Amino acid sequence: MKIKQNIPNFITILNLTAGCFSIVSVFNNDFVAASIFIFIAAVFDFLDGTFARILKAKTPIGKQLDSLADVVSFGVAPGMIVYHLLLKSSFINAPDNSAFQFLVIAAFLIPVFSAIRLAKFNLDVNQSDSFVGLPVPANAIFIASLPIITDLNLFDYVWINEIVYNTWFLLALCIISSYLLISKIPMFALKFKNLKWKENQLRFVFLIICVALLVIFQFLAIPMIIILYVLFSILV
Repeated sequence: MKIKQNIPNFITILNLTAGCFSIVSVFNNDFVAASIFIFIAAVFDFLDGTFARILKAKTPIGKQLDSLADVVSFGVAPGMIVYHLLLKSSFINAPDNSAFQFLVIAAFLIPVFSAIRLAKFNLDVNQSDSFVGLPVPANAIFIASLPIITDLNLFDYVWINEIVYNTWFLLALCIISSYLLISKIPMFALKFKNLKWKENQLRFVFLIICVALLVIFQFLAIPMIIILYVLFSILV
């Protein structure tokens, strides 16, 4: 096999490696590092597909390797973040509620349904220009943004921390995100075949709003952008 055909696969392996570092960081109680490694994995996930198209190096093994890496980086890693957030959450962490610690297993819904989503994607030949269901990296990025928003104390809004560490919010997140992953909701892809406004109006408007949100709210904009992406896909 030519070297250029293995370049996308090497980038995919970097994605997988970043996911492994994210999991290790969770067990070291460094949730910010765990989140950053998920963002790094997302960059590699974008680059492997980009290089595969540029080099015309798409291969069956590359497609399977990409999904296997994504299960770790965007399924297991964010699932572990939610697992530990649940352990520290308001209701479960209360002294009189130790009997309810079994609720933390809800976090495992994220890697399970991420794996199902990726398996369905591999079998569906109609998801090249759009998606059916929430893309796994988008779901992982939403989850990864939560520890950064809270642990770095970028904002003085106490209610943000109260929401992130609220048991019922986290349980709802597990259920809703799992549903969105395997739902049949059509969602647009940020892939431009050209730069014509008429053919890419939705993408341009979405990106303009995203930039504005990032300028105004910084890291807090990340979960807003994922929610906006879902709403745009459903309503527009």
